[in-house]
Amino acid sequence: MNTPLNSEQIERLAHRRASAKLGWYFHAAVYVLVNFFLFATAYFGLRSRPWNPYATMGWGLGLALHGVSVFVLGKGSGLRERMVAQERERLKREHGGQ
Repeated sequence: MNTPLNSEQIERLAHRRASAKLGWYFHAAVYVLVNFFLFATAYFGLRSRPWNPYATMGWGLGLALHGVSVFVLGKGSGLRERMVAQERERLKREHGGQ
């Protein structure tokens, strides 16, 4: 029940999906680099305070949710399209639509 897309719409959608995935990869790389630096400075005694894992865990949760939004709930996964199709069919049955 998907509406066919023209080549311009396909190109735009492909760019949007690729940008979302690249955004997550960049986010993950920054997460790893920053947390490695923070851990290394604490471990090798370059900072007077010990390493605190709570910030890493909080940021990790944010990174995980970002990944879910891009790879699971994003338009590329098919989950959203299936849910929209189910709701469309349910509404048509309930309201006698075309």
